[in-house]
Amino acid sequence: MNHSIATALTNPGAPMKVRGVQKRFGAFTALDNVSLDVAAGELVCLLGPSGCGKTTLLRCIAGLEKQDGGELYLGDRDVSHLAPQARDYGILFQSYALFPNLTVEANIAYGLAGSGRDEVRRRVGQMLELVGLTGSEKKYPGQLSGGQQQRVAIARALVSSPSCILADEPTGALDTASGKEVMRILLELHAAGHTVILVTHDPKVAANAERIIEVSDGEILSDRSNERDTTHLLSEEPVAPKATASRRLVASLGLFKEAFAMAWVALISHRMRTLLTMLGIVIGITSVVSISAVGEGAKNYVLRTLRRLAAIPSMSIPAAVMATNVPPPLKP
Repeated sequence: MNHSIATALTNPGAPMKVRGVQKRFGAFTALDNVSLDVAAGELVCLLGPSGCGKTTLLRCIAGLEKQDGGELYLGDRDVSHLAPQARDYGILFQSYALFPNLTVEANIAYGLAGSGRDEVRRRVGQMLELVGLTGSEKKYPGQLSGGQQQRVAIARALVSSPSCILADEPTGALDTASGKEVMRILLELHAAGHTVILVTHDPKVAANAERIIEVSDGEILSDRSNERDTTHLLSEEPVAPKATASRRLVASLGLFKEAFAMAWVALISHRMRTLLTMLGIVIGITSVVSISAVGEGAKNYVLRTLRRLAAIPSMSIPAAVMATNVPPPLKP
């Protein structure tokens, strides 16, 4: 086990309970009366294909999605209706969710709002050492590879010493080497006694967990123990993968996939808001086109009028009359 893990994280893992959780998006049932128990210090994987409800369950546990029914417990606390920041979870996203305008140091310190400057500096230094990014604190996310960005996200999730780690497809947007490095860190957290709940669609990633829960159509299909051998990952030295064009492309595709999925869920779960927004866009575009057409018509009308005036012969007035400013005599 990495010594920095044991020294940087002092908060022990906590058990978690899910009781009869339900979640619907309109007529679609994402979670149907889901219940499960996770022991303190356990590494559990929620395994299933896209759209099966595993990520929705994780988001309900984290407080990022409000369940329609059921209770959630962390230790002895009922956290069913608490805000995400009050639930004592560290959350990892497939898309990293880093602030692009903040440095690595500022991204990690974001979870320590209200702490003293010296404490923030000490904790950030510990987290950078833990994830193998010492010396990168002044860099921005755009200057890092996908694997390095995910390690920054891990450091941010751990900086407040949460009781439970929630990881949503943490290796989904990474290449093989970066994915192994992220998985190694999660295994070290588990070995240090921390509770980790991992979501994935990849059976190879799930094979690292000591317990695998298969999810399908918003229900738990199976819940089994897993015989595993993770010594090969825990014995490997941390590596710093190079940022290549192919890895950036994989990371970008992962970000796009995640953003599209979240946008689609938001659209179908708020149909009236979506309809009103689309109606407003249509009205706005129609108004702009109409105003442009009216303006173009007015311009053409003025130009035609000026051309007709220009075609009328001008009247010649004698210079002497202009000089005396006397009107010319009328002809009999």
